[in-house]
Amino acid sequence: MGRIETRIRQLALEAAGGLGYTVEAVELLGSGQRLVLRIKIDKEGGVTIRDCELMSREMGALLDVEDLIPGRYLLEVSSPGLDRPLKGPADFARQKGKLIRVSTKTPFEGQTFLIGRLEEAEEDLFFIRVGEKVLEIPYEAVSKARLEIEI
Repeated sequence: MGRIETRIRQLALEAAGGLGYTVEAVELLGSGQRLVLRIKIDKEGGVTIRDCELMSREMGALLDVEDLIPGRYLLEVSSPGLDRPLKGPADFARQKGKLIRVSTKTPFEGQTFLIGRLEEAEEDLFFIRVGEKVLEIPYEAVSKARLEIEI
């Protein structure tokens, strides 16, 4: 499945780029007759149902031509959600100024769970404002990071 998933990801990146979206995740789940191909897309200002529909049609056509997935499968295209995971410097940089929650492998200011405003994102680390303090956290110290839903 590794080669198939790699090719599916390439197709998703091509389709998304042509439509003005970024690909946040590509997952091929299940086995046999119960395969699910899940693609998460994003764009500046957020993803609409229409965006998901356009990407689904484009990917469906590409997958039909390439015939990569044997048998039947379900194609799901969605947004990463309001509380989307953050992975890597580019992802953090796009979310600058937003409220995030971070779980770390080692304590920062005595805590391994932080909620704060993402101040800056650099190549190896990011800065998060927690209360009055701005903490410098290397990406390698992060076990999980997500956007926090603001109401």
